[in-house]
Formats: sequence, structure tokens, C-alpha cells
Amino acid sequence: MADKDGLKVAKDYHTNVEFSRQGGFYVKGAQDLDWGMKKHLSNMFDPKTGNTVMFAFDHGYFMGSTAGLERLDLVIPPLLDHVDVLMGTRGALRTCVAPENQKGIALRCTGGSSMIDEDLSHEVIAVNIEDAIRMNADCMAVQTFVGADGQKSSLENLCKTVDMGMRYSIPTMGIVAVGKDMDRTPRFFKLATRILAELGANIIKTYYCDDFEEVVAACPVPIVVAGGKKLPENEALTLAYRSMQGGARGLDMGRNIFQSEHPVEMAKAIRMIVHEKATDKEAFEFYTNEIHK
Repeated sequence: MADKDGLKVAKDYHTNVEFSRQGGFYVKGAQDLDWGMKKHLSNMFDPKTGNTVMFAFDHGYFMGSTAGLERLDLVIPPLLDHVDVLMGTRGALRTCVAPENQKGIALRCTGGSSMIDEDLSHEVIAVNIEDAIRMNADCMAVQTFVGADGQKSSLENLCKTVDMGMRYSIPTMGIVAVGKDMDRTPRFFKLATRILAELGANIIKTYYCDDFEEVVAACPVPIVVAGGKKLPENEALTLAYRSMQGGARGLDMGRNIFQSEHPVEMAKAIRMIVHEKATDKEAFEFYTNEIHK
């Protein structure tokens, strides 16, 4: 039951206290998962740093030919050495990514809407578990809309995917979508990330916000921050730095890499922040020096 008026207790997120059930495995909340689940998670999160750089190029499943992704076969190969995980659709992966690559695979498993619809909150599960296994996916990515018209169906998609993933030892990544009528407030992100984790998601992809360290502390699985819309490179690197400082375990950058005039150098700079503890200023200085060589 909700708190009654007059009985509310001030919330203490203990942001300075590490997650207490780390156990013998380094990925948050995964200490009691089976070997197969841990293997997939270790393909995504670097065992040395515990962090990940994801490259998202799944935009075409609802946007069509996106600026910067017109030729996936040309965009992806130069970036492979600088990212840990490829996040894409099965169609893009099968046609444009060489299977001998050693990167983790985050497989987009929901779809069914497009920008023409203007409402993306009514997606369906678009990939069955057998094909996720054939794709050797390290996680199945599910879009969820908390507080939107399609909330019930999108959370049902998440639950069904978690059930399938648990059966075959494939983690599920719940993606917090922000509908056009929802505010990007700390209260919303605390609500949405916690709901997805409680429903069984093993990884949460969400956005950076004020009081982000409280969002992270209240979520019992790792949070990866989405890059969102294209920003100037220095602003994107500041977003990356603040996210990692706030407790994120990685970045999932798409447009801030593939729409950059220098995508490889941008990916390298983001990697410095995620894996080498560089500041945003250090990363931007590196980026600037690289593009002027």
C-alpha cells in the first residue's frame, strides 16, 4: 500500500554505500544467476572495469534510413575496435556485421511501430527466443513505456522476454522509453528503472537526470545511460562523464557517435571515460587532438 499522509519516512538511498550483495561476480544483481547468464553478461561488461561501451544502431527499425546510418556496412566496421557491445536488430546484424567479430550482442527484440505512427508505445515482441539463440545474443533489448498508453502491453513484453531469457540463460535489457507527454524527472526515472528491475530485467538502459546517483542506488541491476539526441561533442562527453560519476556502468551511444563528423575519434573518447576514468575535459582534449592530426 502507498504511504498514508503523515506516515511518510524520508528516503535515504545510501548513495555512498556499495551494493551489498555483490557476491563472487562483478555485475550488479547477478551474483545468483547461472553460469550461462553470467557468461553473457561478461561478454558485455568488461571484467577489468565492470563497465561497457555500447554502440546503438537500431534506429532504423522505427526511423528507416536514419542520418548517419544510411550505410550500416560502412559505418560499423571502423568502430568495432572501440566499443564493447553492438546493439542492433537481427536484420542489421545479419546483413551488415561480420560474424567473426568478438563483440557482445544486444539484440533489439521489440518493434511494430514507426515514426509515421507518432506513437511508439504499442510495440510487440518482434523476435522469438529461438532466433535470439541462433543470433547468439548476449541480451534481448525490450522497449518499455512506464506511464504511457502502451504501458501494460510493453511491460507484458518485458515479462515474457524475461521468462524466455531465464529459460535459456539470456539476459534481458529493459529500455526506459520517455513518451512525449512524460517529464524526464528524477521521480519518473526512479519509478521506471525500479519497476523494470523488479519485473526481472538484468540491465536497465535509461537517461541521465538530476539526482542520478539516487536512481542508480535504488536500482538493483546495472544501469547503462542512453546518449539520446545528437549533442555537440563536448556536451556529449560531459554527459558521459556525469553518468559514470553518478554510478552508471556504461554508455549506450548511437547518434552521438554515428552522427559525429569523426565517429571513430568520438568512440575512442567515450571509451576513455568509461574504461580509463578520464574526465570529460581530458576526453574532449583527446578528441580535439585526434581530429587535428
